[in-house]
Amino acid sequence: MLAVTEVSSTVVVVTWRGAGQITACLDALAAQDRPHRTLVVDNASDDGTARLLAGHPSQPRVVRLPRNAGYAGAMAAALSLVDTPLMAWLNDDAEPEPGWLGALEDALGPAAAASSRLNRPDGTPQCVGVRLTADGYGADTLDTPAFGFCGGAALLRADVLREIGGVPAGFFCYYEDTDTAWRLRLAGHDIVTVPEARVTHRHGVSTRPGSRQFHLWNERNRLLTLVRCAPAWVVLRELARFAAITALLPLRRNVPEGANFRIALRVRVLTEVLVRVPAALRDRRAITRRSTVRRGQVWRHWARR
Repeated sequence: MLAVTEVSSTVVVVTWRGAGQITACLDALAAQDRPHRTLVVDNASDDGTARLLAGHPSQPRVVRLPRNAGYAGAMAAALSLVDTPLMAWLNDDAEPEPGWLGALEDALGPAAAASSRLNRPDGTPQCVGVRLTADGYGADTLDTPAFGFCGGAALLRADVLREIGGVPAGFFCYYEDTDTAWRLRLAGHDIVTVPEARVTHRHGVSTRPGSRQFHLWNERNRLLTLVRCAPAWVVLRELARFAAITALLPLRRNVPEGANFRIALRVRVLTEVLVRVPAALRDRRAITRRSTVRRGQVWRHWARR
């Protein structure tokens, strides 16, 4: 009689208009050498993605949301459906190597999360995790150990993720990984970096890095992550700095070309942050109650690296 192999992980793939890449992603998951469940959250795609999902030989479980909730919203929805101990996050533009999931599971140990090595399609490395900069940005890094994981391909303990408050669904897209990693650190958990867990990542297929919308999400969610997780003096400094740069831009002669230096976008960022501050402060208090490590300690250890 053959023994039944226990499944430890559910791999959650979030897709939106992913017809151009979802098949390759699912093919790569079907080739994994570690048993797992696959859950695809479809953010109301209208480009034929649903047909491809229904016809894929791996027969993944598919949950179709009534509207596009973004990567963060879709992951938050998936968390309530995961019934395995571990939950893997995977972008639909990522293709993991056959040993990817096994390497993450084997390296996790007592840690709460494990970060993969993401490579660009030409084979050059994108990152092995996320570092925390001196001004509170979460940035790709090739250094180990990393402050956090890249949400494009990572493994987390589902129960711990629920205990620290889940996924910040309101972020829509970007910084849900940095915010989650920060809360894990505050709660006293470790995050391991697993360079052997390799993924080819076609970064930004859906979100167009450098676009106006990208910078809106990026700047807004950085500031909200700081309100939720950073020491108070860092929060006040970065909010004041962002507002001051915005106010002084009309007086500058040589304004950088990036969309994040357009006054209208920065005003919108500030407006959206101010609207969300009351909820973020409530979240901050809840995060404080769950914390075992002081905010200043996490900041001193990880910022500026």
